[in-house]
Amino acid sequence: MSESLPIYQVDAFTDRLFAGNPAAVVPLESWLPDALMQTIAAENNLAETAFFVPAGDGRWDLRWFTPTIEVPLCGHATLATAFVITECLGESAQTLTFGTRQAGDLPVTRNPDGIFSMRFPIRPKGPQRDVESVAAALGARPREVVEFVAQDDTSYLAVFETAAEVEALRPDMRALSSLPPRNVVATAPGAAGSGLDFVSRMFAPKAGIDEDPVTGSAHCSLVPYWAEVLGKTVFAARQVSERGGDLACRLEDEIVVISGKAVLYLTGTIRVPAGATV
Repeated sequence: MSESLPIYQVDAFTDRLFAGNPAAVVPLESWLPDALMQTIAAENNLAETAFFVPAGDGRWDLRWFTPTIEVPLCGHATLATAFVITECLGESAQTLTFGTRQAGDLPVTRNPDGIFSMRFPIRPKGPQRDVESVAAALGARPREVVEFVAQDDTSYLAVFETAAEVEALRPDMRALSSLPPRNVVATAPGAAGSGLDFVSRMFAPKAGIDEDPVTGSAHCSLVPYWAEVLGKTVFAARQVSERGGDLACRLEDEIVVISGKAVLYLTGTIRVPAGATV
């Protein structure tokens, strides 16, 4: 005998299939054992698998797993979850609130044009870090490296002069894994005439993700950084990974509003052996 669980796969931060960042979304009535959720995420082998359970009117509890670890915050899988709840499961509430273990309550609003807007806490800016070790791992020298920290999740922001430099990076993942932070985000101003304020790429081999295609949570560091540099609070951003994705961002005091679209790729069923815990 086996238990059947529904599963959805959604491409987030894009309006077309085979772009943006794919996330798996698994609706639950109650939490599975942690080890089983981690095993399902490893089997899915996507950057993140989101699991959620009902928590009252317009509320759900939400957790995210990479193929190797549970993470404290994930933007694209939150967007994907909001998409599944509204577009696949029929929820009519305009604003959905997700309770999380480390990031607190995360409200997500669905706009009439199909854009989802998420409200995430900013990551506080920390000290400058050594440029040379990051340059050696990325294969190119950024002009500065700035640390951002939220809970136990540390990021290095490696800032380059041009978008072309970020697009050309071919990092050494083993060297990146030896650096102190969980992930390294490379960023630069948008190219002239591109309509973009900044671009980025995100590398997280420590979390089982060599390169994440589009990373909403990285913009909790990127937006406050570029707000200070550019002197503005509204941004058009693009993650220039191979798949690529577009994000509209806005800084509101200590909150980053991150907006984007999503499309459904597949629906299916997970067959879990009865009583399985791993």
